[in-house]
Amino acid sequence: MYAHCVGVRDEAIDRFVIEVFFMTVTNVDFDPARLETLLRKAAKIKAKAKSLYDAKGGAPLSGPAIWEPAADRKGLVEQGESIGIESLKAAYGEDAAGVREMALYGLKGAAAYVDHAIVLGKKDPAIYALFHELLNELTREDLQLGDLLGVALKVGELNLKAMELLDAANTGAYGHPVPTSVRVTPVKGKAILVSGHDLLDLKLLLEQTKDKGINIYTHGEMLPCHGYPELKKYKHLVGNYGGAWQDQAKEFDAFPGAILMTTNCIQKPRLTYMKRIFTTGLVAWPGVSHIGDDKNFSAVIKAALAEPGFDKDAPEKTIMVGFGRNAVMSVAGQVIDAVKAKKIRHFFLVGGCDGAKSGRNYYTELAEKIPQDCVILTLACGKYRFNKLEFGNIGGIPRLLDIGQCNDAYSAIQIAVALAGAFKCGVNDLPLSLILSWYEQKAVTILLTLLYLGIKNIRLGPSLPAFVTPSVLSVLVEKFGIKPISTPEEDLKAILG
Repeated sequence: MYAHCVGVRDEAIDRFVIEVFFMTVTNVDFDPARLETLLRKAAKIKAKAKSLYDAKGGAPLSGPAIWEPAADRKGLVEQGESIGIESLKAAYGEDAAGVREMALYGLKGAAAYVDHAIVLGKKDPAIYALFHELLNELTREDLQLGDLLGVALKVGELNLKAMELLDAANTGAYGHPVPTSVRVTPVKGKAILVSGHDLLDLKLLLEQTKDKGINIYTHGEMLPCHGYPELKKYKHLVGNYGGAWQDQAKEFDAFPGAILMTTNCIQKPRLTYMKRIFTTGLVAWPGVSHIGDDKNFSAVIKAALAEPGFDKDAPEKTIMVGFGRNAVMSVAGQVIDAVKAKKIRHFFLVGGCDGAKSGRNYYTELAEKIPQDCVILTLACGKYRFNKLEFGNIGGIPRLLDIGQCNDAYSAIQIAVALAGAFKCGVNDLPLSLILSWYEQKAVTILLTLLYLGIKNIRLGPSLPAFVTPSVLSVLVEKFGIKPISTPEEDLKAILG
């Protein structure tokens, strides 16, 4: 049971639950000491929630509600292992354990979006209540496979609300993204590289460096920040450096300045740049200097000034970003006319979370092979597989439209809904195909949102998540037409005929 169900809530409890779930997303917090501190804090938070629940006359509690942390770190690790995936399989079978994990991963991904919104002052108690309700559902031992799939779709519903909240937070603070040309080659001078996802951290750093003679570069999922009017106005936000998160060790090693990691995507730093990389917010790595809640980036600035920076301007090369829903829908009439005139045959949404696993070159090859009369929408770090290629345009409409971060999936959904409205059809009837790469929990929660919305025939790769067992896949195929990717040629032939 949970306190919300008896009509009580506490903002500190709500905030803590969201934060710690975000910290369990891939590549966020690797610091054992910090995690142990949070586990012990969790026990105190749980005790506070229990007292609120008991004061309202709630029924007796059992299961996770009576958990207490082990006395030492070794014991905490053992407690974690006792409820790991192998234990779930033994208790519920592979299918039920897999769907439980899918729902849980989805909640972790949704927590990331909710946390980003909270940081910008956007809060919704109804989202926190639904979060707690679904967590409580996952403690039930009597749920069958169909029930668990229902819970997973409810997670998709929750995430839709979370993404809407975050969209309002980002656009309210920084304006709606506009098409923007971004330099992807270095500029002479001292430099700081910002990676992760957090727009507020970037804004605060820009403010603190605007008179320091330091150029600021984005990396990875921070690339779309260049499209926001309230961020692009800073002249020392000079461009984007490098590509996706999984290439950071090589790219950070070569970067001649300081590096700031916000939110998730950190990998084990090389010793060569350990002294000039910093974390802030929820992300942490043992031995890496952490910037606290005061967001005083003076140590980052000092490290940047101590490094050589880039010694010359590289030949200029640019790419385009900023095709959020407002930008795309501002030319909706032109797009619709092009479709009706058969100048645009099909839309492909090719994106998602990237990784280093072999097989992801599929997305590069697919983008290259998509016919010239088709438009490619993209978002998240999966776009780095092809976003520096030349795709040209169709009647002035760029063939490659970068919608933004994985956080901007809400914008992609709104574009699809608006196009369906313009053509007076359902989203599944549009000349639109979704071909997604998955890697971590935010990719899972976006997939669950798409399924909640009834969007069908999604192609997913490079391989299916381990929790999608053959039985679960058969259900997803039957209800939603989920398909594993095959080869670019075979998939394009199946889609376009």
